[in-house]
Amino acid sequence: MARPSGLGRGLSALLEDSPTAASGSSDKGIRTIAVDKIGPNPDQPRRTFDQESLGELAASISERGVLQPILVRPVGDRFQIIAGERRWRASQMAQLHEIPAIVRDSDDAAVAEMAIVENVQREDLNALEEARAYAALAENFEYSQGDIAKKVGKSRSHVANLVRLLDLPEHVQQALMEGFISMGHARALIGHPDASKLVDVVIGDELSVRDTEALVRGDRAPKSGKAATPGGGGQTNPDIAALERQLGDLLGLKVSVSHGANGGKVQLGYRTLDQLDMICQRLSGEAI
Repeated sequence: MARPSGLGRGLSALLEDSPTAASGSSDKGIRTIAVDKIGPNPDQPRRTFDQESLGELAASISERGVLQPILVRPVGDRFQIIAGERRWRASQMAQLHEIPAIVRDSDDAAVAEMAIVENVQREDLNALEEARAYAALAENFEYSQGDIAKKVGKSRSHVANLVRLLDLPEHVQQALMEGFISMGHARALIGHPDASKLVDVVIGDELSVRDTEALVRGDRAPKSGKAATPGGGGQTNPDIAALERQLGDLLGLKVSVSHGANGGKVQLGYRTLDQLDMICQRLSGEAI
């Protein structure tokens, strides 16, 4: 059976030495390139890199070197990363001066596709990064959702559901990005005119996806001091909202306060281990 060509083959298509590994591209073989001659792809779909994980990879690279070449394309007298930005960043942390790379002539469409394929198949993208990457393919290269689904090996419904997340207000997207709500919660809130208010209720009351769906329909009243409006929307208690803003400004973190007849709780959201360490130091009374 003939092997399919292009990106449908997955990561093997990215790293093969074959000049026909991807349409619109040709390889120039593996070579060693100075780290400072390489730059990231500005349209790279992945925006967040876990620093602890990078540190572990840097330690491994310091001991064993870079075991898998990164993939780059020439841009003027420099090189732009197509796949392998995490290895490049870790190599910088390990203070390497050179890194092995496969140099490939690729057009913009091929670069965008390969960057998404690499990240999606490695499960390195969060839901919003993946959604933005699909939207960029549709906008910049006029791909249909069916085309995108074939490129990345996902179902069309998966692509459609992710892209719909971009219709959510920024406040809801941020809650999803920071892990305060799940993909299921976010999908339930899509299209609701008061989604920004409802997400605070979802977080404060620790609602399940099913409870969130009921809240959106207006079939469920919130437990905390964040009362529901008649149309199923949420209205945050202004005193609690002010307290959340004050604490958030003081700590530089997302703060959620829920309060009811039997007490309540304060939730602090952090994105990095440094922020967690800062929280621990403040709670223990240590100097920062």
